[in-house]
Amino acid sequence: MLEVLTVSIFNGERKVRIYLPVGYGTSNKHYPVLYMHDGQNVFGAEDVIGGVSLELHKYLDQTNSDLIVAAIDQNTEGEERLNEYCPWKNGDFSKHVLGYISSSGGKGREYADFIVNELKPLIDEKYRTMTAENYMAGISLGGLISVYAGCQYPDIFKKIAGVSSAFYRNQEEIEKLAAATPPSGKIYLDCGTAEAGKNRRMSELFLASNKAVFERLNSSDCEVELRIIEGAGHNYSAFRERIGAVMEFFLEDGGGMR
Repeated sequence: MLEVLTVSIFNGERKVRIYLPVGYGTSNKHYPVLYMHDGQNVFGAEDVIGGVSLELHKYLDQTNSDLIVAAIDQNTEGEERLNEYCPWKNGDFSKHVLGYISSSGGKGREYADFIVNELKPLIDEKYRTMTAENYMAGISLGGLISVYAGCQYPDIFKKIAGVSSAFYRNQEEIEKLAAATPPSGKIYLDCGTAEAGKNRRMSELFLASNKAVFERLNSSDCEVELRIIEGAGHNYSAFRERIGAVMEFFLEDGGGMR
């Protein structure tokens, strides 16, 4: 079952798409909550950006998964998605990857704070949640902000997933943070070998970026894995193919449902 909440963030209104498990309405169970980004592309095709969504609700229904998902819509105005999902201004490594200097980024801290201090209390009040069992997942820049949130709030998020994470935008800072203040829970990362399609150099840099963050996390004694997906590109058709593996990561050990 899908519901939509409207919340206020950055002086505007934003949709949060809520998935409730099969049987939610006829049980007294409490469930873990998975927070996700780019909400328009998580479930159905009604507001999808780019034509392809993850169709996550279908997977969760078919597998009878005990998980609430709160998918926050992205800001589609100009470069606001870049600004909100990057905790810092884009660094030197991003210039190396993109070939130009970008001044985007810097609102990610406020965005993560909003999720923890405003959205989470709202979700916990409205739904039957396990208040101490919180996860976060994101794709591309959503992976960057998810790992950041795991580092900033290690006591809040027990599992973090980054799918084809665009760490390169804030490479220097996210590596420092991952090494100094790593998440305390489990972390799943994956990355394709053809993230930039035929641009082999950019694909290699994208993968190297993910490997570097993995190494920082791994050296900090985090429980972290990095899956390298041969031939996978940076698009929702590729992301949808492996969303099942991401959900298995969150739902292993029963996902904490009671």
